[in-house]
Amino acid sequence: QVHLVESGGGLVQAGGSLRLSCAASGTTFSRYIMAWFRQAPGKEREFVAAIRWSDGETRYTDSMKDRFTISRDVIKNMVYLQMNSLKPEDTAVYSCAADYLTTLAIATTARRFAYWGQGTQVTVSS
Repeated sequence: QVHLVESGGGLVQAGGSLRLSCAASGTTFSRYIMAWFRQAPGKEREFVAAIRWSDGETRYTDSMKDRFTISRDVIKNMVYLQMNSLKPEDTAVYSCAADYLTTLAIATTARRFAYWGQGTQVTVSS
């Protein structure tokens, strides 16, 4: 059973940085794609970034790719989201997702992922 646990959220001022972590367990992730999504109050869940476990290839939402970086540590079974130059509109619950997907192109769709963490709150004050 895949288990994902996020951490690292919190309150930060605009312009600041946070690094989110996702601890993954329960299977061998070598054929998985891992992703970060976020959901702000009253809004739909939004794709942030994805990474292919096997080779580290990444995909980002265009509006975030210059500020956010997704990475993984295959030894520690961790996925990270480094967020820089944070803005108040980045305020949301950030969730880690995982699934066996054949291509990063479909990783932008939340319904493609069967496994989710509980989420971590990120609040950016102005």
